[in-house]
Amino acid sequence: MEWLEASTENCPVQRTLDVVGEKWTLLILRDAINGVRRFDDFHRHIGLSEAVLSDRLRKLISAGVLKTVPYQEPGSRSRNEYRLTRKGWDLWPALMALSQWGEMYTLGSEGPVLDVRHSDCDAPVRVVVECSAEHSALTPKDVTARLGPGARPRA
Repeated sequence: MEWLEASTENCPVQRTLDVVGEKWTLLILRDAINGVRRFDDFHRHIGLSEAVLSDRLRKLISAGVLKTVPYQEPGSRSRNEYRLTRKGWDLWPALMALSQWGEMYTLGSEGPVLDVRHSDCDAPVRVVVECSAEHSALTPKDVTARLGPGARPRA
């Protein structure tokens, strides 16, 4: 069976996009990674409607990417903060890769909004693809893609 003969229903890219493949969702994740936790802060910083924000937060919670943690300001009712789960933090490399691509191809001369650096040596952070044997900075020419155990014929 070849790639074009395989069903994509079980494709990890497709399934990931079902969870996070919408602009507002990715921006919510970007903000959560950078410490935003409260509904009003997401709303103000990203600039999306309350209804869309509520919907996206609900979907991220349902997918196990975010969790809610109650908090209460003095004299106010109890509310929830939104915090990344381990599953949510595991999206950090993907967001860093999107940012790296954007810095290379979409930014003007003003430069990036965030300058992400390694805390120990202050070098800029970059995303690379490596194999499990730690051969780093692989390119598409360095890899072979084969159908995996989840491949099924197209219906």
